[in-house]
Amino acid sequence: MISALVDAATTHPGLLLIIGTLSIVIVVHLLFTSMFSTISFKRDVNKKTFNTMSDVASLLSNPDSVLSREGVKESIAGYETLFVGARNSVGETSTTDSIELRAKEYQTMVNSFYDLVTDFYEWGWGQSFHFAPRLIGETFEESIVRSEYYLALRTNIQPNSKVLDLGCGVGGPMRNIQQFTGADITGVTINQYQVRVANQYCAQKGIDQQCRSIQGDFQKLAEKFEPESFDAAYAIEATCHSPDRRVCFKGINHCLKKGGLFAAYDWVVLPERGYDSNDPDHVRVKEGIEVGNGLPTLATTQEIVSALEDSGFDVVDVFDANKDVHSGHQIPWYYTLHGSFTLKGFRMTRLGRICTHTLVSTLEFLRIAPQGSVRVSSLLNATALDLVEGGKNELFTPSLFFVARKK
Repeated sequence: MISALVDAATTHPGLLLIIGTLSIVIVVHLLFTSMFSTISFKRDVNKKTFNTMSDVASLLSNPDSVLSREGVKESIAGYETLFVGARNSVGETSTTDSIELRAKEYQTMVNSFYDLVTDFYEWGWGQSFHFAPRLIGETFEESIVRSEYYLALRTNIQPNSKVLDLGCGVGGPMRNIQQFTGADITGVTINQYQVRVANQYCAQKGIDQQCRSIQGDFQKLAEKFEPESFDAAYAIEATCHSPDRRVCFKGINHCLKKGGLFAAYDWVVLPERGYDSNDPDHVRVKEGIEVGNGLPTLATTQEIVSALEDSGFDVVDVFDANKDVHSGHQIPWYYTLHGSFTLKGFRMTRLGRICTHTLVSTLEFLRIAPQGSVRVSSLLNATALDLVEGGKNELFTPSLFFVARKK
């Protein structure tokens, strides 16, 4: 982290002095405001909840938090035990034993992951926790919403549709799609903290009668819903957390009416474009993405297609929505993590993440932020670099799009 800051300062003369000065000013400000942060902290669906620097003090510790302040350190430590050897020895987390351990402990892994990272995602990314193909001339936010609307169109969601959102997060896509289509949407997430946040936001939008989040495991949907309860279903970069997609997809099939459509964006490695499981550098990138995003193991396109077909679906369409990522007509999906300095998107850039990490480190040292916050920040910073490398070399895409129809 220090070397990255030094590199950035070398590239931009005077930047280190500016960052240092700003950090001191911000920390002094935080010291005066932190004692009141829990009282003043307020969620606002129409703005970024973590909209000011003083809100950094509420990361991982606010009135909605499920984890206690003491629980953050314990939770990140437990999460790390599922990825023993990650980033230290290439191939260590790709062994059968390692993958099977994460598959067995997937509920703990995914729930702990989102207890830890949800606030950081909102801080840096917004309420829609996903990537999207981005056209030249399009803002980051416009690309996110366009990808959500495209999914709604491909699943033929109508005003009278009952729809299931798998892995809904804090409900950003769910609310956008509900307001776009008028449909009734139920979101499912394994994480209770996300349920609390999502339902607050739905109420603030005035759509809580048509749009709600419930706690549930998408590996056990038949225990949650009656057969044929929904007209359509979708998942946005969520089923990559599944330890067995066949189980997950069969549950979705159970929930859908005959002929109902299921569409998704999913994370995959791309052997069709060069990913080689025998290349240590490729495996290093893959493992880095997995450890930084709570994934049992990344699948391939063919594995996902086979899982859909084995689960009672006809695959209508499947393609990488980022297939033209380097065509010259798009801004690469990973550019937001890597791109040039802009004031609006600063938090998402590498330099912005370094500044956030510096602030979090200071706040943890001063015992304003919970112990363990720095380890969470480090985890996300490291995986951002892996995502950029995977995207640049087209080893990986977060946007494999598919539509499947229940037989």
